[in-house]
Amino acid sequence: MTSQWQYLLKNLGEWRGSFTRFSPQGELLEDINSVVSLEGLNNNQTIHQVVRRQGQADLVLEYSSLSRNTLFFPNGAFSQGSIQLAPFTEFGAELGLIHENRRLRLVQLFDKNGQIDKLTLIREHLAGTEPVENPPLQIDDLLGEWQGEATTIYPDWSSPETISTNLKIQLNNSQQLTQTINYPGCTITSTASINGSRIIFDQNPQKQIQVLLLPNGASATFTLKVQLRQAFILEMGWLIQPNLRQRILRSYNDKGEWVSLTLVTEQRVKTD
Repeated sequence: MTSQWQYLLKNLGEWRGSFTRFSPQGELLEDINSVVSLEGLNNNQTIHQVVRRQGQADLVLEYSSLSRNTLFFPNGAFSQGSIQLAPFTEFGAELGLIHENRRLRLVQLFDKNGQIDKLTLIREHLAGTEPVENPPLQIDDLLGEWQGEATTIYPDWSSPETISTNLKIQLNNSQQLTQTINYPGCTITSTASINGSRIIFDQNPQKQIQVLLLPNGASATFTLKVQLRQAFILEMGWLIQPNLRQRILRSYNDKGEWVSLTLVTEQRVKTD
């Protein structure tokens, strides 16, 4: 049994929560109670999965291997979704994080023209445990300096890579958000406008990127329109504790090919 399958098993259990759908502008459209159960059969060699959503027919799945479009980290965090952006085809992915008895998942879907179309936030806790709901994410929750570690894994089974990370988020005198990302040998600084729960990086009109602040300390990052000849990422963040944040990023190259999955765990070491 591969290590990927072992990592999947970190998701076993009955997860109770809700599917909450938002517009790309952050408007709450729908909130549906849910129960998702993943049960291991045949000594955990087969997974029996049932998705129950209020007012909808049950979705029942059974599988003994993982699709090429899915990757897991050792702690159970994962992503599954499109492996290739193609013209006139719907496109999207699911991003999932786990912390103790809680899971947070986000589904980002784009229409056939590449425009962001649907966002679904899934907040869950294990049955029999106390649900914990973090406050909705605010700008102030992100300000300061964050240090951490990023591990990247690859769909072609290349060796994982781990690097140290440093992220500084500040408000400038114009009340714009300034973000500086430091990787070994690389520094990237960008500026964004703030509109309510939306942070908009629009310095490149051809590639506008939006961060949407969501309930339970969650955030969704996406390019407003995905298109060929422009690399892009789909990202979800989770402020698990006031000074502890995780982010998971699904990266695509300029050919629209899925090339990697990155998990960032970072601690706030300074407040702004």
